[in-house]
Amino acid sequence: MKIAKIEQFFPLPRVRLVKITTDDGITGWGETTLEGKPKSVHAAVEELAGYLIGKDPLRIEHHWQHIYRSAFFRGGNVLMTALSGIDQALWDIAGKTHGVPVYQLLGGAVRDRIRVYAHWGIGSLDDEGKDKARQRLEWLRQKGGYTAFKAGPGGKWRGHEPPAVIDEFVQRAYLMREWVGPEVELAFDFHGKMTPALAIEICHEIKGMRPLFVEEPVPQENVDALKLVSDHVPFPIATGERLLTRWGFREVFEKHAAAYIQPDTSHCGGITELKKIANMAEVYYMHVLPHCAIGPVAFTASMHVDAVIPNFLAQEQIDQGLGGGLFMQEWPVRDGHIELPTAPGLGFEIDEQAVQRTVEYREELGGEFYYPTDGSVADW
Repeated sequence: MKIAKIEQFFPLPRVRLVKITTDDGITGWGETTLEGKPKSVHAAVEELAGYLIGKDPLRIEHHWQHIYRSAFFRGGNVLMTALSGIDQALWDIAGKTHGVPVYQLLGGAVRDRIRVYAHWGIGSLDDEGKDKARQRLEWLRQKGGYTAFKAGPGGKWRGHEPPAVIDEFVQRAYLMREWVGPEVELAFDFHGKMTPALAIEICHEIKGMRPLFVEEPVPQENVDALKLVSDHVPFPIATGERLLTRWGFREVFEKHAAAYIQPDTSHCGGITELKKIANMAEVYYMHVLPHCAIGPVAFTASMHVDAVIPNFLAQEQIDQGLGGGLFMQEWPVRDGHIELPTAPGLGFEIDEQAVQRTVEYREELGGEFYYPTDGSVADW
């Protein structure tokens, strides 16, 4: 069996897919979404196709090693996203070839279903903001019975903010806790917007509502700054969506700079590397909450790793992650969980017509983003 064809698709905003077809007609799907870099990753996949065409698709680890190590410049978000999607597609082919779900090839499941958390928050404290938040909360409860949610801080945060800005966020956080009660877990994603001092201050203001975690309180480049926050906050700190490969996580592990890690299966190196990162984290008693704020193929690939790692905690899931109109049948959520896939490979049936459409690109997670007070660059 040989790889015969590699195709790419852009069917939804923040969803880029790669399809690998073998000479005997088996297809594998992966997701190569890198927000803000659609042309770069597309070109990287085209470059890698020159190596992959004609190769045995079942030599997954061999191909991973070659793609990562053969070039003088290793890693980087463009190459690793291209490699991640290709890796997912090869695992999909392997599962279909052997007639089993991918997680069976990874050692077998250690749990019967996957806990997921949804995105929900109170955007503003006016009547309209509260009404929208209540409506979405009720919709999520009816749709999947979720028991965990994550919200962002909202707005553009400078090095420090006046009490009114901080207090408004704190009030929203405590109101969320009031609405959902103590049985539901709430997390907050700071998007790397804060300085260490501001992050510590805000975390202490919300510690009474017992967050599940605060994600990326500071930018990801400086692990010591992350550890400073983690050492001064009495609840878990999480990071990892912008870290790539085992080597990218090594310092976080060795310095115990976070309680939870959040590698993304479409950025960190695919299914192959996500499992290795999780296994490393287990040694440091760190739990894994894989990041996934893109499409359904990446989400499904994550679930197969979630199924086999003992230190899994919960899987991020956005609305389109369940199918987004690209699957013939979306993943059903019940009591905040998804049952393990049972079909061979990644376990979904793709809607071939739906993936053929191409959407117009619009800016994702960035673009021209400035503080309104002085026009200087702000973090997204």
